[in-house]
Amino acid sequence: MSSHVANGRLVVWITLFTAMMFQIMPLPKIVDAWRPDWLLMVMIYWAMALPHRYSILTAWLLGVLLDVMLGATLGIRALAFSLVIYIVVLQFQQLRNFTRWQQSILVACFICIYHLVIYWVEYVVAGASPFNSDMFLPAISSIAIWWWVFWVLRNIRRRYKVR
Repeated sequence: MSSHVANGRLVVWITLFTAMMFQIMPLPKIVDAWRPDWLLMVMIYWAMALPHRYSILTAWLLGVLLDVMLGATLGIRALAFSLVIYIVVLQFQQLRNFTRWQQSILVACFICIYHLVIYWVEYVVAGASPFNSDMFLPAISSIAIWWWVFWVLRNIRRRYKVR
């Protein structure tokens, strides 16, 4: 393995680690409901850009790690991440050709799927957890932020020649 490939992998893992830190960073209660799903958006980008390298196993590992860091039921986010990334990897060639507007709408749909899977599993496991429509607020905020996430990660990928 050349050092070029190793550096590319390091760059990707640094972006994933940074997204994980943004995901768990405490925010004021007013803004916390609108927190974008940083880790999922970064995983979606890398699954679209390099589906042969960063896909379902990466999503599952990061989901388990996020469950541990949040103190949540182990495996819920791993399942939700894996399901969303599976859909992205199945359709990565089409997703790459969509405009940024279309991609941002699809990212919002993926985030809604992610939150619905988490709600459904928590409902089945924990019993009566009330439905709260606020779980879809991160999807709305992610529409605007996807443009920025895509631009930053694409520039990182080009600058460090990640392949």
